[in-house]
Amino acid sequence: MAKWVTTLLAGLMALCFLPATADTKDPTDVLGSWSFQTKPYRQGQCIMTGTMRLSSHPSDGLYECELTAVEVCSMWGRSVVLQQCQARRFGNQVSIRSQITEMLEQKVEGLIYVPDNFSLTIQDQSRMWGALVSAATAPVEFRRSEDGIS
Repeated sequence: MAKWVTTLLAGLMALCFLPATADTKDPTDVLGSWSFQTKPYRQGQCIMTGTMRLSSHPSDGLYECELTAVEVCSMWGRSVVLQQCQARRFGNQVSIRSQITEMLEQKVEGLIYVPDNFSLTIQDQSRMWGALVSAATAPVEFRRSEDGIS
């Protein structure tokens, strides 16, 4: 073969092993802002809503996060809790483990609030569903927040 054909073939083969540079953003990427809401729990007396922000972490499959949970229970009122968390992703599963940073609001003095952990399945780029796993358990749905300008 001519030298230029060999060089051309070698160059084409090398292109086959380069990473794709086109927009290959994962449609199930979980970075960003989310809002969540549980189904009623504790015999229908409590519900939890809140927000969560997932940001990147140097380790693959890990995310730093912060969440604010608002729990409203008919028997003891409303608690608003700021929590730092870490999320770990395994395929389409996301596990969130939290630590309480600050009790922003609490109606019952001395109430022991347990950190809110979640076990989730990614449905698509705008929805995750699963369970609150804390002092109580309940089904939960996370929806991606639309970041807007106010």
